[in-house]
Amino acid sequence: MAENRLLHPRLRRYAAETVQTLYKELKLPAEGYSKAEAEKSRLRWGGNQLEKQRPDTVGYRLRRAFLNPFATILAVLAVLSFVTDVLLASGGSRDWSTSVIMLVMLLLSGTVRFVQELRSKQVTDHLAKLLHTRVTVWRGSRWTELPSVELVVGDLVRLTAGDRVPADLRLTKAEELYVSQAVLAGESAVLQKQTEPLADHCLHGYAAYTNIAFMGSAVFGGTGEGVVLAVGKDTVYGGHSEAARDRKNGFDKGAHSIAWVLIRFMAVLVPVVFVACGISQGNWSAAFLFALSVAVGLTPEMLPMVVNACLAKGSAAMGRKQTVVKNINAMQGFGSMDVLCVDKTGTLTGETVQLEYYMDLLGNESRQVLEFAYLNSLYHTGVQNPLDGAILQCQEMPGHGEAFRTLPQRFLKLDELPFDYERKVATVLVKSGEAENLLIMKGGVESVCARCSQIEYKGRRSPFGADGLASVHAVVDEMQEDGMKVLAVAYKPMPEECLKPEEEQDCILLGYLAFFDAPKKTAAAAIRALQERRVGVRVLTGDQASVACSICRRLGIDTQYTMTGAELECLTPDELPIGIERTTVFSELSPRQKALVLHILQENGHSVGFLGDGMNDLPAMLQADVGISVDTAVEAVQESADVILLKKDLQVLSDGIEEGRKAFCNMAKYIRITSSSNFGNILSVVAASVFLPFLPMTSVQLLLLNLLYDTLCLVLPWDAVDAESCAKPLEWSGRTLGRFMRHFGPLSSLFDLFTFAFLYFVLCPAVCGGPFSSLTVAEQGYFVALFQTGWFLESLWTQVLILHLLRTRKIPFLQSRPSRPVMAVTTVGLFLFTALTFTPAGHWMGLTALPPIYFGFLIQVVLLYLLLVTWAKGRYNKRYRELL
Repeated sequence: MAENRLLHPRLRRYAAETVQTLYKELKLPAEGYSKAEAEKSRLRWGGNQLEKQRPDTVGYRLRRAFLNPFATILAVLAVLSFVTDVLLASGGSRDWSTSVIMLVMLLLSGTVRFVQELRSKQVTDHLAKLLHTRVTVWRGSRWTELPSVELVVGDLVRLTAGDRVPADLRLTKAEELYVSQAVLAGESAVLQKQTEPLADHCLHGYAAYTNIAFMGSAVFGGTGEGVVLAVGKDTVYGGHSEAARDRKNGFDKGAHSIAWVLIRFMAVLVPVVFVACGISQGNWSAAFLFALSVAVGLTPEMLPMVVNACLAKGSAAMGRKQTVVKNINAMQGFGSMDVLCVDKTGTLTGETVQLEYYMDLLGNESRQVLEFAYLNSLYHTGVQNPLDGAILQCQEMPGHGEAFRTLPQRFLKLDELPFDYERKVATVLVKSGEAENLLIMKGGVESVCARCSQIEYKGRRSPFGADGLASVHAVVDEMQEDGMKVLAVAYKPMPEECLKPEEEQDCILLGYLAFFDAPKKTAAAAIRALQERRVGVRVLTGDQASVACSICRRLGIDTQYTMTGAELECLTPDELPIGIERTTVFSELSPRQKALVLHILQENGHSVGFLGDGMNDLPAMLQADVGISVDTAVEAVQESADVILLKKDLQVLSDGIEEGRKAFCNMAKYIRITSSSNFGNILSVVAASVFLPFLPMTSVQLLLLNLLYDTLCLVLPWDAVDAESCAKPLEWSGRTLGRFMRHFGPLSSLFDLFTFAFLYFVLCPAVCGGPFSSLTVAEQGYFVALFQTGWFLESLWTQVLILHLLRTRKIPFLQSRPSRPVMAVTTVGLFLFTALTFTPAGHWMGLTALPPIYFGFLIQVVLLYLLLVTWAKGRYNKRYRELL
């Protein structure tokens, strides 16, 4: 079977061997590993790090800064220039300038990105200190806590309720140990683990390995110890992790989509430029070099830096708002999220739950119901929940503390079946000191009643007849409609001293517990804020439908369409998409069903976030596009989340969505505006290369223009964003990028051609003393320098000013002002880069000083260009109802 192929051979072997054989054959010391022995094990069998999860080191970020497609193109250009201009050139005509400039650009581009990535690393490293998963390990004859990544094969690990299994373990001790392997198998059933060797070497399915605890499993109850047999990529979880990562790579998919749009444009334009330049100029090597520079010129070289800066700034802003962003790519997920799925308890309601009533079958106060419920909660070793905590608080009741403190002495625990989300009951077996032991069951009303054949009222037992359930609902429905959580309590005398699931039948219904779970004061306002941002809120809870609907109605959540877990199971595959799409409140769900709801919503085209904190939320957390947890969540859920809230409040999430959309808008500004502007420049080059006897701009000048403009764009992460731009979810993809480029790019080409005509037929002949063909070689060189400098400045000015025009749907500077950093940097940058043409550095790159008359022409061209783009922007908005 496929599952068995993921099992490491050590797991299959030692699952069938005794613990003594395991220790003997692996030569494990009784006192545990020393530090040196642990290091030897790590060298021999590997560390506890999943495959393809590279350590986030400075060296790794340095490689990533310089080893990317854009940097590779620049490096290839530098090498080709070195070959053609230095190695193949004669001694007097050798020119190092082009190669040197390209290498400087490469170093500058990589350095800027590296510095920015280091800043984002500092932010994430600082926040990640809160998130390290730690495990209890037997080392050097004592139990010590270590980060889970330091585990090695042969370590002895201790497990308790609420833990996530940190590696694949052969269990050596198990006391009422119950785990959920939902992360691996997708099933939410809770399995009991034991330590005895297995007889069959060819077991099928993970559930059959009862003495193995698999990495990623959730410990629901009891305690245990186990020897690590597989770590990192050798674990079953490591084999599954690639698929899990594929479900949560929305950012990478969007980035690849954008890259493919640019590649398609390059695939068309670069060959055209190469052929056109080669035919018109006759120099095919220069044409090839220029065509490659066109590829770089079309592509926003600073795209990784601007994107990382936007994401890092957004995550840092969230850090100041009590939110830890573990993965800065999750900021994009916040921006595109249009559905947020939340649990009810602790999110819509308060963290604390109060026990309001403990009653018999007719609603009268019953001390026996409270005592039995207290014993059940006290002896239940599964993951504790607020309801158990509220029940155990009854020992603080005035005048009753001593009685409850003596209950454990009168009723000793014998066995238990912990709560799971399939049975929806928790059962303990206690020794009562009487003739028979007592089975005490507590859980959901429907689940408990389904296991009862009798009722007891004032000591008298009667059959649980056909109308028994109707009588139960007559008592509990009104409380549930008022928003109370109601549990049922049942018991059964039995002689046995161990529990089996089949014995949870023919019980005696005793009474009910009612808890008050008030809505949070801030929840209603936060939900309204989410709805105003066009984020639909779906409630996914394990509570009864009546309780969930009562809370949701108070908070303004539409409860017209609701669905229970049982109703969900009855839907056919064709009915699932429609049924889940229209439903807003899901109740009585299992962990598997929560993940299923998210999966269907994603298949329906939604970007889905999930907020949860319990072990039952783990499958949904892994399924979500953005997994959100809280600092009080169980460790396994915290580790799986992309974002951790230090305050469990939907208002914080609303702020996070706004920050994510701001980051997205600023990324979109750079990508769309720069790509369309570059596209226009390349179209101009294609046209000029056909009609001009020289290149309108050298490859070095074209790359320099791109670099200067991109350097100015590094301030975009700090730009202001219009409120209208953040009003709805935003799509991170290249789906509409090509349309934007085709709409605005040719407009700049139109003015480029007008500038070409002015320079070639008016300005350059006037300054040089005649048309190009009548000039000497030296005069022609000056003619070309004037022409190239004129287009260089016109391109720079139009690119920078168009950034201000297209950054907003409104009228720039009047209705929407850029941030002060953006205004200052672009203004100073324009002045400095214009002044560059008057300096020796500009002359070195083939630029020259232009006469004053040109700048008068430049101002008129720029104004006309801005007016035309303003008209085109209005037309684009009207047609497509969007800009960025």
